[in-house]
Amino acid sequence: MIDLKRLDGLTKELKNAGLDAIYLGPSTDLEYVTGLDTHPDERVRGLMVAADGRCFAMTPLLYKEEIVRAFGDVPFYAEWDDHEGFTGAFRRGCEHLGIAGGRIAFNDGVRAVDMLAIRDAMDMKMENGAKILEPLRSRKDEGELALMREASRMVDEVVGMLKAFIRPGMNERQIAQKIPDFFEEAGADDISFSPIVASGPNGSMPHYGGGRRVIEENDIIILDLGGRYKSYCSDTTRTLFTGTPTDEQRRVYEIVRQAQAAGEAAVVKGATGQDVDRAARKVITDAGYGQFFFNRVGHGIGIAVHESPYIIEGNDKPLKPGNVFSVEPGIYLPGKFGVRIENLVAVKPDGTGEALNSFPRDLESVCIRG
Repeated sequence: MIDLKRLDGLTKELKNAGLDAIYLGPSTDLEYVTGLDTHPDERVRGLMVAADGRCFAMTPLLYKEEIVRAFGDVPFYAEWDDHEGFTGAFRRGCEHLGIAGGRIAFNDGVRAVDMLAIRDAMDMKMENGAKILEPLRSRKDEGELALMREASRMVDEVVGMLKAFIRPGMNERQIAQKIPDFFEEAGADDISFSPIVASGPNGSMPHYGGGRRVIEENDIIILDLGGRYKSYCSDTTRTLFTGTPTDEQRRVYEIVRQAQAAGEAAVVKGATGQDVDRAARKVITDAGYGQFFFNRVGHGIGIAVHESPYIIEGNDKPLKPGNVFSVEPGIYLPGKFGVRIENLVAVKPDGTGEALNSFPRDLESVCIRG
């Protein structure tokens, strides 16, 4: 059902932006407002929200039962059938709300080809609505934080399962394929993104796409994974070792561990996203590995795996209570190996950080023995 509190917050943002309405296509924005977890396809569906709080739902007949069940008592359902196309229904909905010809924002759940079809079918001023909900979504309330704590507890449990499961002789693909099963066992609803399992030299690629490299004795493995629990995502990274790390691996791991801890410690009242980035990055740069850390320190997370705030140089906005984001520095040595450690951090009412992950980060705890 439509969350009236979130709907009210959205209408305030529309008024602040001088917009007449926003159209939310299938997306995490739509899920945030209505609870409907759906995916884009060629049939246009979604929710139009006017600045005065009135709505209409775009409803292909193929999805009508699902959408009515999700949205509930929406004043107007703009229904359309495959043979007629969607633009007529879209126009009827806009006319019903009295916003035809107005300033209407579209979020990132709308395909460009569909926006072009709307532009050709009716007169309106189209606006970029990708960030309209950002101020609301970036500040989690206590209910949302409770769900994210539970999601993070589950991912920590899964990392523990993986540590017990992984042995030399397995390949990366076998490990990755097991991760959804472990999340289901832990109580998650689904995985929140395709997991990364990057071993040996593959770990030097931060978003390695997967393969069949076989895990060896005395190997190094980056695991980046997350699950979804009641719409909210978890995300963590741990670097594991089979057997005994080399001296170089020990040194790099300790630098990254200290950088990750420094990033968490930088979450204090008044701190900005770039303050946290700088704190973690300084440890790596001072150790002589700055050129091997080439991505931002973190990203916000909630219903989407990546959302505001971003923990990056140039983000000089103070962090706010309810913000949740990753702190995930790494060092990536081409052709050799990589190390990344990631926790999620929530900003508490006093401005300090609360780590949502508790799986240990010390070297002994991430070594797989026997």
